Amino acid sequence: MRFQRKDGSTPSPRPQSRYSEPRSSEPGYREPRQSDDTIAAVAPDSSWLEPWVQMKYFTYAPAVYPRMLAATSENIRPGALVHVYDRNGSLFGAGFYNARARVPLRMVYHGPNTISEDHFLTAIDRAASLRTSLLNLDATTEAYRVISSDGDYLSGLTIDRYADVLSVEVHSLGVWQRLDAWLPRLHELLGTQRQLIRVDPEIARIEGIRPPADDPKAPRTVRVRENGIRYEVNFAEGHKTGFFCDQRDNRRRLASLVRGHRVLDLCCYTGGFSLSAKITGQAADVTAVDLDEKAIEQAKHNANLNQCRGIDWVHTDAFTYARTMIRNGTQWDTVILDPPKLVHSRDIEEDDGRKKYEDLNGLAIQLVKPGGLFVSCSCSGLIDEAEFERLVIKGAHRNGRRLQFFDKTGPSPDHPVMSNCLESRYLKVLWARVI
Repeated sequence: MRFQRKDGSTPSPRPQSRYSEPRSSEPGYREPRQSDDTIAAVAPDSSWLEPWVQMKYFTYAPAVYPRMLAATSENIRPGALVHVYDRNGSLFGAGFYNARARVPLRMVYHGPNTISEDHFLTAIDRAASLRTSLLNLDATTEAYRVISSDGDYLSGLTIDRYADVLSVEVHSLGVWQRLDAWLPRLHELLGTQRQLIRVDPEIARIEGIRPPADDPKAPRTVRVRENGIRYEVNFAEGHKTGFFCDQRDNRRRLASLVRGHRVLDLCCYTGGFSLSAKITGQAADVTAVDLDEKAIEQAKHNANLNQCRGIDWVHTDAFTYARTMIRNGTQWDTVILDPPKLVHSRDIEEDDGRKKYEDLNGLAIQLVKPGGLFVSCSCSGLIDEAEFERLVIKGAHRNGRRLQFFDKTGPSPDHPVMSNCLESRYLKVLWARVI
């Protein structure tokens, strides 16, 4: 049983959760009543502002799927900003519309007013202000999320800041068409100068995005400092936007708990937890394991940037390594488990990711000394905190161990969550002693 890179690049052509059909468990969505199937939405009115889209059901979810739409005006340009009317014919908000996309309507505003393109500059200002003014992230890090898609009411856009570079991920044609107007504003607000724009090929195909050829002047690497530790972000080899800012506070938390410990970092990627444990936490020694050879090489490079010694970097599969160490009777004071996204579908029969979580956690827990610290993470958005906790507990109990949970955390606060899109709270971290 093997998995590959942390971005899920082992073939999983089905896009992430934002492209999955909504279920009743998703915030903001109301399953249609039986009468909804028989009572049609009101007919479009000639007074409606064009271009327009009419909803069939009431939902505040940002992602609106084809079966949730009643009607549209004619000849809507792909990616256009459209007026959204509810089933009763009242103005409900605005969004980007792209008929060919799996998510044809992405809501960017809910309310009775009309909005213009200037609305998005205001949203960008608000997003930057959260990070720089309220959270004051520039005081502790040069790497943080600036725009978090639905969490900032800018559905389909993710931007991370790394020193003077903006690393941009685009998931929507409407967003793609407006980047030239938006990015200069963000550079001005943050004092950044360079940018790197990425569009997943599958998403580009679905959305009808034609990205330009690779820019030879685009940055390949950049060095940043986080909580006193230096990292090199490799855009050419790294996953997603290049570095996982969401674990920043959890890295700092781990460091506060491991002084003098022997630490095992399973699925270490480019060494964030390992370096935090060794440099800041003053762990006695650290073993860091990952299947991704390029990630291990980058992790070694990051250790060299900090003149850090005492970390054993191991290039191998986490399942295989854990089983070998169990047979050898080897245990650690602290084990941190942060695998790539393992769950890619809600259908349990189609996706064995849940079983992988249970098995891998069961193996990792056996590597913790009695009374030792176990930290388990999941970045799979398709399982919630309660389900993840159940899987970890099953892995422990099946192997005769008990967990004393003392905390649950999530992503750093630069990954905000809107009340109408709680499912975007994807990262879950459990903190426990193993009894």
